[in-house]
Amino acid sequence: MVPAAAQQDPAPAAGVARIVAPDTTADATADPAAADPAAADAESPALTDLQALLQRFADDIAKPSRRTIGAVIDEITASGLPGVPVFLQVWGDRELYLHEPDGLFYAIEEQGDDQAALIELSSGDQVAVVNEDDLDQIRPNSGVRELIGAALVKFQLTDTDPARRREALAGIDRAPDASHLEPLRAALETEDDPVLAARMTTLERLLTIAYGETDDARIAAIESLSGSLSVESRGALNPVLTTRRIATAGPPPEGANVATELEPGSDALSEDDAWALLVSADLAPATISTADRNAALIAAIEQGFVGGIAVHQLDTEQARDRAYAALAADGGAAPRITGEDRAEILASHGYYDIYVEPSAAVTGAAEATLAAIRTQVALNQVLDLVLDGLSLASIYFLAAIGLAITFGVMGVINMAHGEFIMMGAYTGYVVQQFVPDYTLSIALAIPLAFAVTFAAGVAMERLVIRWLYSRPLETLLATFGISIALQQLAKNIFGTQARPLTSPGWLDGAWVLNDVVSISYIRIAIFVLGLTFFLLLLFILNRTRLGLEVRAVTQNPRMASSMGINPDRINMLTFGLGSGIAGIAGVAIGLFAQVTSEIGQQYIVQSFMTVVVGGVGNVWGTLAGATMIGFLQKGIEWMNPSNTLAAQTYMIIFIIIFIQFRPKGIIALKGRAAGD
Repeated sequence: MVPAAAQQDPAPAAGVARIVAPDTTADATADPAAADPAAADAESPALTDLQALLQRFADDIAKPSRRTIGAVIDEITASGLPGVPVFLQVWGDRELYLHEPDGLFYAIEEQGDDQAALIELSSGDQVAVVNEDDLDQIRPNSGVRELIGAALVKFQLTDTDPARRREALAGIDRAPDASHLEPLRAALETEDDPVLAARMTTLERLLTIAYGETDDARIAAIESLSGSLSVESRGALNPVLTTRRIATAGPPPEGANVATELEPGSDALSEDDAWALLVSADLAPATISTADRNAALIAAIEQGFVGGIAVHQLDTEQARDRAYAALAADGGAAPRITGEDRAEILASHGYYDIYVEPSAAVTGAAEATLAAIRTQVALNQVLDLVLDGLSLASIYFLAAIGLAITFGVMGVINMAHGEFIMMGAYTGYVVQQFVPDYTLSIALAIPLAFAVTFAAGVAMERLVIRWLYSRPLETLLATFGISIALQQLAKNIFGTQARPLTSPGWLDGAWVLNDVVSISYIRIAIFVLGLTFFLLLLFILNRTRLGLEVRAVTQNPRMASSMGINPDRINMLTFGLGSGIAGIAGVAIGLFAQVTSEIGQQYIVQSFMTVVVGGVGNVWGTLAGATMIGFLQKGIEWMNPSNTLAAQTYMIIFIIIFIQFRPKGIIALKGRAAGD
C-alpha cells in the first residue's frame, strides 16, 4: 500500500492520493531491458527516471545493509527526482515490492484472489494487476530504516503542508539524530509559519548541543538556553554533564575533563565504593568475605588439617583467620587485606568524576547555563506557589465568609455551615439536569443556590437558633445534629455516589505562563468570584442600611435596639445572608471537587480556622485569615508534598500557637463578636 508521504498532485489516481504525478509512465512491465538503465532510458518509455536510478542499486535496495546503504540513499536523495519521497517512505514502511518478472520496484494495492495492483512510485498510476506470487516484499531492518527516516526528514521539513512539517518535527523530537541537523537548518531558512519556525529553532539548538560541528557552535547553542524553563532544555544539558567515576594510581588521565576529585570516606564516595572502584580497575585485590574465607578453608582440608591447624581447632573466628593466613602464605589462597593495608591502598590512589564530554569549555558553559536555569526555575516555582496559595485562599474565603458573618454578628457556632455548602453544590447539579448549557446553568445556579440556602438559613434561625441565643453549647449540639440530618437527607435524595457539576468549556484547561507556572481557569474564576463577593460585602456592610444595622447590632445590640433596630430581624437576615454565601461557595467548590453529602465537611474545619485567625465578624479579617491559611497550607505541602495529612496537622499546631499570642485574630473586632 502507498503511504501518505508526499502529495503534490491535486488529482492523482484513486487509492494513491499522495503520490507525485509527472506524466512519464506507461506499462512498466513491458520492457525486459530494465536491467540496463541506460539502454532502457534510450529505448523504452516504460522505465521512468526514478526506476532507472533504482535499477542501478537494485541489489542494495532489495537486500540492504546499514554499512553499505548510506551512500545509496544519499545518491537517490540527491537526484531530486519526482517520487523520491514516496519511494523512501514506502521503503521505510516495508511496503515496497520487487516485481520479479521485470525486476522493477512498486508499491501495491491488494485486489483480492491473490492479485495485486502495481503502483508506479513516480506517478501513483496503476500500471498492471499481477499475481502476488510474483512479488517480493522488501523488509529493511531497523538500522536501515533509521537511515531512510533521516533522509526522508529533509523532504518532510520542506513539504508545502504545515501538518507534514509539524509531523516531521515531532519525529525529530522523538528520535533526534545528527543527520537531522543540516535539513533542519535548511528548512528553518525558508519556514514562514512563526510557530513552526520557533519549534525548528528550539530543535536546532538542542541538536547543535548534542551534535554541533565545533565547540563554539555548541557553546553558543548552550548559552542561548539560559533563559529557557522548558524540561527539554534541561534534558538537553544534562547529558552534556554526564560523568563517569574512575580510580587511578596517580593523577587523572591526560586530557580528561575532570568534574570532581573525590575523597574516600566522604559523603560523595564511601570507602567501600572507593575500594570497589580500585578492584574494577585492577588496582586492588577483591575483598575476601567471611563466606569466601570459609569456602577456601573447606576446599583446602587435607587429612583433617588446614594450613597446619587441625580442623577441630577452627572453632573461633581468630583460629579461622590464622588458618587462612597460613594458607595464603603457602600460596593456597588469595591474601586478605588488613585494615591498615586497606587504608594505605585507598590513600595512595586518586578518585575522580570525569565528564564524558571531553571539552571543558562545553561542560563549563553547560554548568553555568544549567545554574541560571535552576535559578529561574526556583523563582518561577515561588510564583507558582503564590498562585496556588491565592487560589486556595479564595476558596477558603468563599467557604468561610458566611460563617464569619453569622458568628461575628450572632455569636452562633454553626456546625451545619458545611451542609449549606453541600446544598449549594447539589443545587448546581440539579440545575444542570434541566439546563444542558453549562455556562447558562452555572449562571442560573449561583443565584438559585443563594436563594435556596438563604431560605434554609432563615428557616434554621427561626426554628432552632433563635431559641438558643446565649447558650453556645446547646447551639453547637443542635447545629451538629442538623448537620448530620442534612447529610443523611442528601444521601436519601441523591444517593452516596458522587454527582458531577460540570464547568463550562471555556473554563477547561489552564493559564500557562511557562513550563513551570500555570493555574487552571476554574481556579481563576473562583478567585474572581471570591474577590467579587469581598467587594460586594464591603459595599453592603458600609454603604447600605442593612449593613449599618448589622454593624450596629454587632457593636452593641442593646443600643441598636434602643435606636429602633430589630435585633431579631437582623439576626435572621444575617444568618440567611451567611448561609446564602455558603451556597454560592458550594457551586464554586463543586466545579472542581466531587459533589457528595460530605463535601461541606471537607471545608468546615478550614472555615472555622479562617474565622478564628482572621478575627470574627470582620470581612477584612476573614480575607486575611483565608490568605494566611491558604499560603500556610500550600507552603507546608510544598515542603512535604507526599503527606497532606501532615500539612493539616502542622497548620493546626501553628494556629494554636498563633491564637495564644493573638486570641482575637489578625483584625480584632470590638463588640459582641469580640466578647466585650
